[in-house]
Amino acid sequence: MGRRGSGRLVFGRGSGRLVFEGWIAGLGTSSGTRVVVGHWEVSPFGPFGDVMVERADGHRLLLAPTRRTADFIAGTYRFDEVRVVPVDVRRGREAWTVRAGPLDLRFTLGRSGPLGLLLRTLPGALARRSAWSTLTDLPARLLLRGVRTRGSAGSGRREWYGARDLRPVRTLSAAFAGDDLGTSAPVVPPVRFGFGSVPRNPGVTRVVTTVAPVRERRAARAARRTAGGG
Repeated sequence: MGRRGSGRLVFGRGSGRLVFEGWIAGLGTSSGTRVVVGHWEVSPFGPFGDVMVERADGHRLLLAPTRRTADFIAGTYRFDEVRVVPVDVRRGREAWTVRAGPLDLRFTLGRSGPLGLLLRTLPGALARRSAWSTLTDLPARLLLRGVRTRGSAGSGRREWYGARDLRPVRTLSAAFAGDDLGTSAPVVPPVRFGFGSVPRNPGVTRVVTTVAPVRERRAARAARRTAGGG
């Protein structure tokens, strides 16, 4: 898996494979602005947080703490604007606070429902496997509209997710550049940063995210063919 580092990328198992472990918060507001917060406790860049904002007019903004993380995220997802700003994510058991450049955000959480409790039983090693994300992709699409667990990312990369918990957001207060964004609302329309959206209902997902270059997958297939003599 990925390990904490002081600046140098630390690759996981398989050449070029990067693993991120933490939480993703998917939030909607009554003003139409949608927000996706990443809080990564383990990553190739060390612990960090990032924020993706899509305004009601469709403008997509990335708020990242360093140029290095900004370049990587912007090379994997799509944005109209990228800003390098201080990002402070405080994750409590019942509430989160986020300060990132122009964004001030606070939200509270409810208890895990049946799906969240089921996801808690998933071993971390299984959550990292590409085969598991392939198996869960269709059920995720059916149960959580707009969600996908695997797909094509930018810069010739593939990405897959393994969820390990899901908790609903109960209340939310947020302001962007001093303007009140309103109260918690469904994530509608879906966000357009990557190949899939966060769930329609605001929530926080504990997740293992793996990013790998497409060439790794092709090399693995070629090696299997060679080993099989065909």
